[in-house]
Amino acid sequence: MLKFAIDANEEFNINNLKNALIGYIIAKQKEDGFIIVVDDLDSENREAKDGESIDILKKFAIESKQTIYRSKNLKIYQEFAYRLLKDKKAYACFCADNSNCNNNCEKLTHNQLKSLKEKNQKFTIRISQKDKHSFLNTTKSLEKENSINLDFEILNAKGLPSATFTSAIDDMSMGITDSINKNSLKEKYIHYLLGYDSKINYYNLAQIDNNITIKSLLKQGFLPDAIINYTILLYNNTPKEIFYLPDAIEFFDISKAPRYNVTFDIDTLKKINQQHLLKMDSKKLSNIFKFSDSDIGELLKIFLRDSSTINELQDRLDKVFNAKTCSNKNKEVVENLSKIILEAPMIDSFSDFKKHLIKKSKLDNNTIEKYISFLLTADEKTKDIEEIYNLIKPYLLEVARCQ
Repeated sequence: MLKFAIDANEEFNINNLKNALIGYIIAKQKEDGFIIVVDDLDSENREAKDGESIDILKKFAIESKQTIYRSKNLKIYQEFAYRLLKDKKAYACFCADNSNCNNNCEKLTHNQLKSLKEKNQKFTIRISQKDKHSFLNTTKSLEKENSINLDFEILNAKGLPSATFTSAIDDMSMGITDSINKNSLKEKYIHYLLGYDSKINYYNLAQIDNNITIKSLLKQGFLPDAIINYTILLYNNTPKEIFYLPDAIEFFDISKAPRYNVTFDIDTLKKINQQHLLKMDSKKLSNIFKFSDSDIGELLKIFLRDSSTINELQDRLDKVFNAKTCSNKNKEVVENLSKIILEAPMIDSFSDFKKHLIKKSKLDNNTIEKYISFLLTADEKTKDIEEIYNLIKPYLLEVARCQ
């Protein structure tokens, strides 16, 4: 069983997605379950983001076996914290700045503790380092023992557990076997103190050097498939540059993931997004823009020769279908040409269409072509105008209009 934790106070970002994706892939490769855990213990003063995050996971086809909210397990976390306190494997810290306690509170006498409690002095619970050396011997850590600080808070003055502590307790209660985690040593220490010895595989993944939110990437017009593709490329050499999540489940190898931070490059993501849009079925592509016409999909693929996102394509499509600002050009000539187009019969070939317009307008070949280009695309210098005409001729009455 593998879990992925969502912070209810945090915007879902590219590093969150990376952890969810790779965790989901590992679970699928092992034919195991994937659980979403929502850390909503301290979200009372901030807008909860968990619903938005879960919606994003659905858009990325990351399915969970179940979703668990930590707020419903608060008493369980508190019971485990007080159990460690009772067993003297944790201690009460009364310091105003408990991050600089330096074990002073652990040395308090029984009478000093009693006096502080009688005064209703607020305290946090911190893990003791008394068992650190024996623990590190069991983990066979290659780091120097003295450089590892395992004195850390597990319960704050409001009685809320830390994310590290809740994660460790979740692993125990849920029977987690694999975890994408950056605090694995601390969690192992909590398990050691509680006598939990089931094996858990921890994967500490390198960070992406940009915490750009997934919401902003989607707003910019990037496809979920392209974002998945690029994120996986950052963590594995792949047999092909363009692929989908089922492909990644087949080839991804966690042992080949980089150990150091990786660089997020928006231009590379744009190129990958462009390729995903090009590979999309033309009718399906047109559906994104509220059409159900494969010809519009083919038109969009022409625009993809110099565009890469849905937003850029929408801008190009709007210029085609919106009425043109003819007053910016030779108004009388362009308006007359627009009228000729709107009154013309359906003409199959572009060459015949152009001949018809030359005959009716008395314009020469070079002049007519730039005005046709403008009336069809709002740009006099559009390339591939013949190709474009063949795809939008059923829409000419809507396209070739002046404001």
